[in-house]
Amino acid sequence: MAEPFDLKKTLNLPRTDFPMKARLPEREPEQLAEWERAGIHERILESRAGAPLFVLHDGPPYPTGDIHLGTGLNKIVKDLMVKSKTMAGFRSPYIPGWDCHGLPIENKVEKEELGGQKDKVTPAEFRQMCREWATRYVDLNRRDFKRLGVFGQWDKPYLTMDAHYAATVADAFLTFLEKGYVYRGLKPVYWCMVDRTALAEAEVEYEDHTSNSIWVKFPVVGGDRAKELGPDVSALIWTTTPWTLPANRALAFHPDFEYVVAETPVGGLLFAAERLNAVAAELKFEAAKVRWRGKGKDLEGLQFRHPFLELTVPGVLAEYVTLDQGSGVVHTAPGHGADDFYTGQRYGLDTYAPLDDDGRFVEGLPEYKGLRVFEANEPIIELLRKRGALLDSSKYRHSYPHCWRCKNPVIFRATEQWFIGMERNDLRKRALQEIDKVKWAPEWGHDRLYSMIAERPDWCISRQRFWGVPLIVFTCEKCKARLEDFAALRNVVKWFEKEGADAWYTHPAEELLPPGTKCGKCGGAKWKKENDILDVWFESGSSHLAVLDPKDGTWPADVYFEGPDQYRGWFHSSLLVAVGTRDAAPYRQVVSHGWTLDPDGRPMSKSLGNTLLPGEISQKWGADILRLWVVSQDYQSDVRWSEPMMAQLSESYRKLRNTFRYALSNLADFDPERDLLPDEKLWEMDAWMLRRTGELVRDCRAWYESFDFHRVFHAIHDFAVVDLSAFYFDVLKDRLYTFAPRSVGRRSAQTAVYRIASALLRLIAPILTFTSEEVWKHFPRGGGEGESIHCARFPMAEGLERAASEPVAANWARLAAIRPHVLKALEEARNAKTINSGLEAKVTLSASGEQAALLTKYAASLPALFIVSQVRLEAASAAGNSEATDAIGVRVERADGKKCERCWNYSIHVGESADYPTICERCVAALEEIRRSATGTGVAGA
Repeated sequence: MAEPFDLKKTLNLPRTDFPMKARLPEREPEQLAEWERAGIHERILESRAGAPLFVLHDGPPYPTGDIHLGTGLNKIVKDLMVKSKTMAGFRSPYIPGWDCHGLPIENKVEKEELGGQKDKVTPAEFRQMCREWATRYVDLNRRDFKRLGVFGQWDKPYLTMDAHYAATVADAFLTFLEKGYVYRGLKPVYWCMVDRTALAEAEVEYEDHTSNSIWVKFPVVGGDRAKELGPDVSALIWTTTPWTLPANRALAFHPDFEYVVAETPVGGLLFAAERLNAVAAELKFEAAKVRWRGKGKDLEGLQFRHPFLELTVPGVLAEYVTLDQGSGVVHTAPGHGADDFYTGQRYGLDTYAPLDDDGRFVEGLPEYKGLRVFEANEPIIELLRKRGALLDSSKYRHSYPHCWRCKNPVIFRATEQWFIGMERNDLRKRALQEIDKVKWAPEWGHDRLYSMIAERPDWCISRQRFWGVPLIVFTCEKCKARLEDFAALRNVVKWFEKEGADAWYTHPAEELLPPGTKCGKCGGAKWKKENDILDVWFESGSSHLAVLDPKDGTWPADVYFEGPDQYRGWFHSSLLVAVGTRDAAPYRQVVSHGWTLDPDGRPMSKSLGNTLLPGEISQKWGADILRLWVVSQDYQSDVRWSEPMMAQLSESYRKLRNTFRYALSNLADFDPERDLLPDEKLWEMDAWMLRRTGELVRDCRAWYESFDFHRVFHAIHDFAVVDLSAFYFDVLKDRLYTFAPRSVGRRSAQTAVYRIASALLRLIAPILTFTSEEVWKHFPRGGGEGESIHCARFPMAEGLERAASEPVAANWARLAAIRPHVLKALEEARNAKTINSGLEAKVTLSASGEQAALLTKYAASLPALFIVSQVRLEAASAAGNSEATDAIGVRVERADGKKCERCWNYSIHVGESADYPTICERCVAALEEIRRSATGTGVAGA
C-alpha cells in the first residue's frame, strides 16, 4: 500500500547541524587545540605567499603577572589589525614580544624570591633567577593571549633577554657611542631611593604628595648693592623640599622682575614686588611698607648667609624664575634640580648632593646626617626655627614625581651617569623632522610626542641595576682612559650572540675583548668593566632593530600600536634609537588606545584593586564576547567595562549567530558550484539586497583600512538585525520553505542568502575569530576555498553591487519605504481583532502618480514583501476613508478564500485541484514540480 501523502514533507523546512547555543567557554578551547595542531598562523602566511607585506610591530609588555583587561584590549586590537590586513590580501606576520629585563622583574624576584636580600647571591645568580621568573610569566601570558584568539608566532616570540636581542641592543649602544651621541657626566637625574637607580623622564609619573611647605630667610651679608637695601634685610624663599637646603649654593632672581624690600615685623624682606600682597597674606603681615625697589638684574652678586651652614651664597640670575607661587626668589641647589644645575654650571657653583643610593645624608650637621631625605625634613625645619630663619611651616598637597615602577616618591640627585646628548648630531632636530612624516591616530599623538621630544633633557641611559644589558664600556685600570677601539668593543657583541648578556658577568674583561687589546693612551692591557646597565627603554626601543629588517622589507614597521603612556615610553625611545642608528623613524603610522575603565568610570589599576582578568571573562562569557566588547567602543578613547554591557553584547552576539544559523539552515541543499545563479537570473529583490550588501562591504573595508573597528561592528550588526533578520530573511521564508526546491525563485533566494552570508562571514571573521571558524565548517564552499575562514579574503564590493542596476535599486528602496506603513496598519488590524496574523490579511493600497505606477509594476511582489495573502491596488481617488501615508492609502481586511494547509496563505483557488483539495494553486504547481523532478519526467521551472 502506498504511503499516505504528507504535506509537511513537501516543505523545504530549514535544517542544519549548526548548534543553536554557542557555548563559547566550552567550544573555544577545542577550536584553539585544532588551530594549534594545524599551525594556523603559518598556514595563513603560506596562503599569502608573495603578497605585499603589512607589518605591525608588537610593543613588548612586562611578564610580571597575569595579563589584565587593558593588556587584553591591546592584544585583541593588534589581532584585529593583523587579521583584517591578512583578509585584505596582505602577508602580515605577527611576532609577539616581551620586555623581560628591568626593575619590575628585579623587584618581584628580590621581594618574593630573596626576601629583599639580593646581596646574598652573585649578580650572575640573580640574573638567572630573573630569567626563570620572566620565562614563567611569558609562558602564562602566551597561554592567555592565545585564549583570546590572537594568532601569531607564539612558538618563537622575541624576548629582550634572548642572546640575539641582547647583542642587538649592545651593538646599538656602540653605534651611539661611536657616532658621538654618548657622554658621561655629573648631572641631577630622577633617582628612585627604593630601587636605588637613576630614572629617565619616561619612568616618572606624577601623583599627589604631601610636602613640608616652608618660608625661610637668607640674610644679606654683602655685595655692591647691599647698602642700598638698608639694614637688617633678608631674602625670602619658599620651598617644599626642606631636605635640599643643605645643598643650597645660591639664590636666583629673574633679571626683569621688579623686587622690593618690605618692612615687616621680622625685619626687611627682599622678594618680588608682584608677590607683595600674596606674601603678606601667607605670612599674616599687615600692609607692608616698601623701602626699596629695583630690578632682579641689580641683585646679581649680592651675598647671603646660609640659614644654618657656615656658608655664603651668591645672588644669581635665571629666566626660569616665576611669579605664580612663592616669593620670586628661588632657592638654588645645583645637585638637586635640572634648572639649578645649569645655573650652577653657568656661575661655577658646587654641584653638591651629599646622599647615598638610599637617599641618606652621608655628611652634614648632626641634626640630619644619616637620615633619609624625607626623614630629614622635620629636623631641618626645627634647625631653621632654632636659628631664627623659619617664618612659617605648613603641609602642602601637590603633584610630585613618583617612580612608575615602585610608585614611591623620587628625588633629583646629581650623580655620574651616562647620557645621550639630544643636541649632538642634531638628534633632537632630526627626530622632530621624522615625527612630521608619520601618520598619527589620534592626530593629537603628533603634538604630544613632538612636544616631549622638543622639551626633553638629555637622555640618561645608565641604570644601577643587574637585570639588563650592560653598557659595553671598558676603562683602563692604569690611566682610567676609556677604550675607544670600536672593533675591539664589538667583539663583546659576538659573545652576547653566543651566550647572551650574561657573558658580561661570567667572563673577565680580557676574555671578552680580543687578545692583546691595549689602551691607546698608556698601553695598559688591564681593563675594568662598567657596572651599569642600559635603560630598559633603550632596550625596548631597539626592538625594531632586533625583529625587523630592511632587507626583507619589514623595516620600518607599518604601524606601532600601544596605550597613551607609550608616547613617553616605547614610541619615544623607538624613535630616538631609530634616528640615531638608521636616520629614520621605525614606523610609518602610530596608533594609540585609551584606558580601560571600571563601571564607575575609574581607570583600572592594580593599586585600586579594580582590574579584571581576560581569562576570567573568557571563562564566563567567551573570548568572542570579549572581542565584541573591544569593537563595540572606539578604542582610541577610554573604554568602559561592566556586567550589563557584557550581557547586552551577548544579546548582540546571539542575533549575529542567529543570522548565520538562518543562512546555514536554508543552504543545506545548496551547492554553490551547481546551484548558484548568475546576476541576470536573480529576482529583483535578491539582486537589490546583494547590492545593499556590496555597499556594506565597501564601507567596512574602508573602516578596516583605517582601523575603525567599532564602525565595522555596528554596521554589520545593524545590517544583520535590521536589514536581514527583521526584513529580508523574514520576507524570504515563504519562498525558501514553500517553493519547489530547485525552482528559479528559490535558487535565486538561496543564491542571495549564500552570497550575503559569505560576505558577512568574511567581514566579521577578524572580530568573531572563533564563531566565524565554526560557521565556516558548516558553510557550503566552492572548490579551492581553504579549511579556515582566516585564510580567506574579504569580499569585493564591486561584484555584489553590480547585481542590481541603480534604477532597480531605487525602485526597491521606495518599496521598502512603503513596507513600515503597511506593517503599522496590520498591527492595528491585529489589535482590532480583524486578523490574527498577516497571512489572514488582504491589503488594499491606494496611490497616484509615480507611486501608483511603482506599485502596479511590482504588484506580483507585494504580498511577499508585506507577508500577506493578497494585495489589491486602487486609484487614490477611490480610497474612501483609508489613511493616507506619503500619498499612499492603506486598508486592511480579511483575506478572500480559504487557508492553504501547506503555505498558510489564503486563496480563492483552494480546493480547485482534485489531487490536492486543501492547498492553493501556487502550492499545487510546486508539488507537481517536485513530483516531476522526483520521477525524472521534467525539469524544474520558474
